Amino acid sequence: MSDGTRLRKPRASKPAANGKAPSRPAAESAEPPVDVAVGRRIRDLRRLRKLSLETVAAETALSIGFLSQVERGLSSPSLRVVATLADVLGVGIAALFGSGAGGDAAADSVVTRGPQRPELKLWRTGVSKQLLSAAGGDSKLNLFLVHLEPGGSTGDELYTHDGEEAGLVLEGEMLLTVDSETWSLKEGDSFRFASRRPHRFSNPADDAKAVVLWVNCVT
Repeated sequence: MSDGTRLRKPRASKPAANGKAPSRPAAESAEPPVDVAVGRRIRDLRRLRKLSLETVAAETALSIGFLSQVERGLSSPSLRVVATLADVLGVGIAALFGSGAGGDAAADSVVTRGPQRPELKLWRTGVSKQLLSAAGGDSKLNLFLVHLEPGGSTGDELYTHDGEEAGLVLEGEMLLTVDSETWSLKEGDSFRFASRRPHRFSNPADDAKAVVLWVNCVT
């Protein structure tokens, strides 16, 4: 690592005073529909391309059982898994986003209003991405607002996908690893690299969220 900063893993939730695991009725009821929507989109794209689960599993090195759970919304995929599946399906990550709260923004729309932003919330890993450009279509350039919760991360493994990416840290701190080098980026720092270079990123803070303006270009 370039600056000697060590990555902190996401904190485990603390048990309640009675020794029992804390209940999370609100989170559990709010989050699963996001997983269902993402899984349904992955399934629809796979079927549209006439790919079997076995074929996708072989090309992604993911198990058939796990892929089936993702498609049914029973498992929340990491960003690495989402990027890998998007590659195999021949789309950019933006194609896996559903409709925003504003409804039906056209794929060729010049302007995307705030309420129309679709969101991909990978809640188990503390990463969420809001799509700032128009959803759908076959655009090769997409703009995202990435939120990293304290300890949020793409995972310990480096991953790759098609395209090129760049970004600007708007709030907080982000650790970015590309190949074998890691940088600590703070507010105002920016980056750019080819997405085929193995990479990962995380928020090392214990108590502050990081927000990054992120650009992905599919080549």
